[in-house]
Amino acid sequence: MNTKPSFWQRLGLHEWLVKKDPEATKAKAPAVTPNDVFHYIGQKFDESVKELSFASRIVFFHEYIICFNAEDYQDFMDSKKGIFGLIVQEAVRGFYDKLKSFKAEGKNVEPSASKWVFRFVSHPDYVRGDLGFIGKLLPGAAAQQNDNLRVTFIPRQTGIAQTLDVNPEILKGFTFYSEGYYEVPFTTELAYTQNSISSQPSGALARLETILPDKAFSGKKLEYLMQDEEIVVSGKDETRTAANIFKVPSEWVNTPHLRVRFDRSSAKFFVASFGEKTVVNEQEIRRSPATDPQWTEVPVNSRMVLNGIVGINLFKG
Repeated sequence: MNTKPSFWQRLGLHEWLVKKDPEATKAKAPAVTPNDVFHYIGQKFDESVKELSFASRIVFFHEYIICFNAEDYQDFMDSKKGIFGLIVQEAVRGFYDKLKSFKAEGKNVEPSASKWVFRFVSHPDYVRGDLGFIGKLLPGAAAQQNDNLRVTFIPRQTGIAQTLDVNPEILKGFTFYSEGYYEVPFTTELAYTQNSISSQPSGALARLETILPDKAFSGKKLEYLMQDEEIVVSGKDETRTAANIFKVPSEWVNTPHLRVRFDRSSAKFFVASFGEKTVVNEQEIRRSPATDPQWTEVPVNSRMVLNGIVGINLFKG
């Protein structure tokens, strides 16, 4: 039986980044601290200015995706919940202080986007203490099929940073959390405004997100905000245009394929599958007729795979 290669093996960095010295495994890696994360973000801002700026124009990343080991991330959620928002506040203050200095030197400081975006994510192949970074010039911009992303890894066991370009396809294993999303409007006054930080989305019960595998869409991301207590997920042959229908224009999605329901009394989500095959968090759920849906509970931050091809993430609203 073939073993699926790890994230690091697919990068060709498994031996250098992941394999540990036997002596190093005896001691548990120290936990990642809020101060580690804060300084790491500031370091990545400085590096982006150095790498992207030209002539007198100061250019910098607007989206900062910080990658953790899953246990490290959970530790932040369990005992330091809310700390990411505070880190974001202080990071943006620091960005503006540095941009003001550049402007005082006569440099041209103009943003590439209207906001700052921070995402805190995890990956199962990271070990305790690892940190990774993905930077984007335009937040939320869908990468084209042949575009690469600049990714930096700092394995705690070596402490040596490695930066390289990778194809976006290799990053599908990352888990994005709704709790880990923050955005802050960019101010031309280069000053952080208290309480300007927000999480996405607002007013929705949930957010559904999918990356389309069809060539016609070149892997573009499609998002749907669940405003109604019950919605339908349907395929490219869907002709209805009601607001409670999430049309995924892919031949791999049945028409209809899913119903997603939010039960207010229990504050839980449930799905019923009408498609050929539906897997929720690696467990296949039973297909039922549309006239008699059989409901299965689906936690927030879950991954659903339709017909083995189309992945849909369900995030908290």
